[in-house]
Amino acid sequence: MRKIIILSLVILALITSNCGSGTGKNSARSSPDTSAGTSEIVFREYQHDFGKVAEGEKVSFTFTFDNKGTADIVLSSATTTCGCTVPKYDKKPIPPGANGNLEVVFDTSGRNGMQTKIITVKSNALTPVVLLKITAEVVTDNK
Repeated sequence: MRKIIILSLVILALITSNCGSGTGKNSARSSPDTSAGTSEIVFREYQHDFGKVAEGEKVSFTFTFDNKGTADIVLSSATTTCGCTVPKYDKKPIPPGANGNLEVVFDTSGRNGMQTKIITVKSNALTPVVLLKITAEVVTDNK
């Protein structure tokens, strides 16, 4: 009886481990359908230095990117590790050959010295994650 239970469990494990490994279009493990083309995101600049800025100032820079692929680019998110840096980006699809923008606003309030902030951009492009960097030297006015 014990052998039958063990054999049944092994068969059940083999059956369930093959679930989802089909080759159909709806399979989660199938390779992406590239017949519609692929998107390729290329930023004109990957970093920006604001130089010296006064503490309390809000500075912004717009990163521009081009779609060098053959399908629309859709940005799914742009995030930072600090609430002092806020990215704003195009939500609409960017067609092949067109460009899009990602604006970064850095609030220097409460900051001092060299600051480096990383913006993580996620999209449906061939390179799905791109890192952008801003730097600034925040100076305080000691009156």
